[in-house]
Amino acid sequence: MAKQVLGKGLGALLGGTQQKQVPVPITSQESKPPSPTPAETVIQKQTAAEATKPGTEEIHFVPIAKIKTSSVQPRKDFTQESINELAESIKQQGILQPLIVRRRGEEFELISGERRWRAAQVAGLDKAPVIIRDVDDRTALEIALVENLQRENLNPIEEAEGFAKLIDTFNLTQEEAAAKVGKNRATVANALRLLKLPADIQALLKKGNISTGHAKAILSLENPELQKIAAEKVVKEQLSVRQTEDLVNYLLHSSQTAHKPSKKKKTESANPHIVDLEKQLMQKFGTKVTLRYRDGKGAVEIKFFSNEDLERILNIIGLNTD
Repeated sequence: MAKQVLGKGLGALLGGTQQKQVPVPITSQESKPPSPTPAETVIQKQTAAEATKPGTEEIHFVPIAKIKTSSVQPRKDFTQESINELAESIKQQGILQPLIVRRRGEEFELISGERRWRAAQVAGLDKAPVIIRDVDDRTALEIALVENLQRENLNPIEEAEGFAKLIDTFNLTQEEAAAKVGKNRATVANALRLLKLPADIQALLKKGNISTGHAKAILSLENPELQKIAAEKVVKEQLSVRQTEDLVNYLLHSSQTAHKPSKKKKTESANPHIVDLEKQLMQKFGTKVTLRYRDGKGAVEIKFFSNEDLERILNIIGLNTD
């Protein structure tokens, strides 16, 4: 049953046993390979068992040094910690899922499985199990995108970029892209919205400093400056998603009020120096700040949303609350 589900996505792209596989040539130097390492022994047993299952493709062992990365890999960030963890697992259990590659002269280009390939090198393996596909650039890209979007633990921005590339490259609708990877259209649409965030907020999302829930709440703010203020506040004060939603609602209300000022307020706000000072104050305090000025007199209004928020602001201006 699982294979039928994948038939709409990865299974349809990878094909089955009907496509003839070209065997990997064995050179004279490889005719008498050295004794396999314990990890390779585990791999050989597991992949040999997999190869006997009906509907599976032929698995080859190729030198890792001959496998090169692909420019179409949608995943760009590989943390060394996760690579090391996978390497330890490979030492014990082997590579449970073969890499997918295509020929490039005497070498092979990765279509999917770069994380496993990196971890295999850390684990000290000389060879890796692969499935060789004879595909063009377009098909290789689609396989790489779909395989990663289906199976890899991408961060939210990598996933969004993968969906965007899949849609743009193959001229798909959001619904068609969702069907390719076995997800619903709303998931794809929500992921793509994340790419509307400023680059520095996307970086926070990539690093895990804020969650997708935080990001969705921040997206309700159309003003990039307010979005940045909200994101910085979320990180500094470790706000929950619910607290972030409350903050965003307040900022939205303040912003809407600011767009409907009295005639007096309009005259004051028209001064570009006052507007610039307000922006600097907002960046300084990480919250909404209103500066009123007229003929050398006025007021500065700093918004806060909790006792902790007030204490943070007081600390910024040098007041000790102890």
